[in-house]
Amino acid sequence: MAQPAKHPVPEGMHNITAHLWFDGRCSDAISFYQKVFDAQIIAEPVPWPGGKGVIHSMIKIGDSNIMMADAWPDMVETAPNEHTSVGIFFYTPDCDALYTKALEEGCTVVNEMMDTFWGDRMGKIRDPFGHVWAIATYKMVYTPEEMDHNQKEWLASFSG
Repeated sequence: MAQPAKHPVPEGMHNITAHLWFDGRCSDAISFYQKVFDAQIIAEPVPWPGGKGVIHSMIKIGDSNIMMADAWPDMVETAPNEHTSVGIFFYTPDCDALYTKALEEGCTVVNEMMDTFWGDRMGKIRDPFGHVWAIATYKMVYTPEEMDHNQKEWLASFSG
């Protein structure tokens, strides 16, 4: 029998959870994320009546959940096309290996791997479904002074 929730956020969830939208290829994206990012299915895909797309699914990558669904007509949310307004920042123990694996599996380069002024090593890829992922490993802990110096050097590199 249904009971009132004990907490405002379900167990295992965070206050904010990404919800990715697809253009009818949500099931393919789930398989892709399982292969490339070792995603686990938390909520099995619920198909639309007639089997044309996914109403809802949820995967877990590392310690984070991502909700997924195919967009339908008249929605505010859509699958990304040429541009996207939201990216996913993914910390992993070996960003170089995951970046390489993602490219081998069909992702494209947005930004090459680099050491950042704030201490991450990271690169950005676009998956075959249009979503952009920053893949990073936290490498260095800088003092505020070091980070300020690093940031100034980085910004100066754009004016050259």
